[in-house]
Amino acid sequence: MTDANLKRWYDYTKSHDHKALWEMLSVDAVFESPVVHTPQIGREITFKYLLGADKVLGGSGFKYVGEWKSENGAVLEFVNELQGIKINGVDIITWNAAGQITHFKVMIRPLKAVNMLHQLMGAELAKAAG
Repeated sequence: MTDANLKRWYDYTKSHDHKALWEMLSVDAVFESPVVHTPQIGREITFKYLLGADKVLGGSGFKYVGEWKSENGAVLEFVNELQGIKINGVDIITWNAAGQITHFKVMIRPLKAVNMLHQLMGAELAKAAG
């Protein structure tokens, strides 16, 4: 099951198909950001965060460089460079039996990257809300 779910996720990261992302998310999906202290609960808010991350991080320099799988989840290590700062992070994704994402946690390093992404994501989410 994880391989099929991963394929759908990787396909999304290449296509940026918002409809496909929406369909991948469980109604009660939870998103955990590296800069927001509380989990963001629900498909709507998870979708907004992932769209924002796609716009901020998902450019031509973004690539996954590692993958670790479990029965119902995966840890995907990624790299990118924005504004001269090298970003390294992981997406920790959990799927339900229907193949929908139930939990998505992002962890980023170094601190300079976290601070920059906090500003960029804040601006992106503000545009989406306005």
